[in-house]
Amino acid sequence: MLRPSDLVARASAAGITTLAVTDHDTVAGLNEARAAAEALGVTLITGIEITAVEDERDTHLLGYFFDPLDEGLRTFLARQRRDRVRRVREMAARLEALGLTIDPEPLIAGGLEAGRSVGRSHVAAALLARGYVQSWDEAFDKYLGKGCPAFVPRRGASAEAVVDVIHGAGGVASLAHPGLGRAETLIPRLARSGLDAIEARHSDHDPAAEARYLTLAAELNLAVSGGSDFHGEGSGRRCALGMVTITREELERLEARRR
Repeated sequence: MLRPSDLVARASAAGITTLAVTDHDTVAGLNEARAAAEALGVTLITGIEITAVEDERDTHLLGYFFDPLDEGLRTFLARQRRDRVRRVREMAARLEALGLTIDPEPLIAGGLEAGRSVGRSHVAAALLARGYVQSWDEAFDKYLGKGCPAFVPRRGASAEAVVDVIHGAGGVASLAHPGLGRAETLIPRLARSGLDAIEARHSDHDPAAEARYLTLAAELNLAVSGGSDFHGEGSGRRCALGMVTITREELERLEARRR
């Protein structure tokens, strides 16, 4: 996993001039990212990716332009991180029963205390480090994905509730990567409930999917967000950083949705 300052440096080197660092369920890295962005002349937008739960499936909502010190948001995120710890421990126990021993405590250590999040990606990295799998994809396909033997469902708020939390902090809410999973089916419902945007531009969207989501956003009067969804080395999107962008006009329309 990259430090926020390292991520900003990589983004700057890739030609990115405006960036949102959207860690999962935490804003702990924002200060470090902001300092690095200022030093490099990069404009940093306050960002986060929050996990909702719909039909026992993760649904990711992106938040932009919010107040990271908002008390309602901070309380909500603390609850999210506690459930992440519970989930990592349960996954480690299931892996142990399969003969795949990882110690979850080093993964968790400093998590709640430092405001950081832990999750399946950290478990996948531990499996990779122990030589149990050869890639993140193998870790998820064999053990950690839904329906796999070490999968543990998340407990969490609905997508509408997450949108409300983001709005309560003065932010803009966008549905992340609608082309993955079944997130696309939620768009009309969430649009009626106050969703501001959809992540039409994403590293896993081919040109046809991107065009479809751009059209859908226009039809539903939604703004557009976009990003590489870069998760660090070995995540499968190493080359995507700097390759997925939105236009200046799309960024302005996104910011105009601020509450």
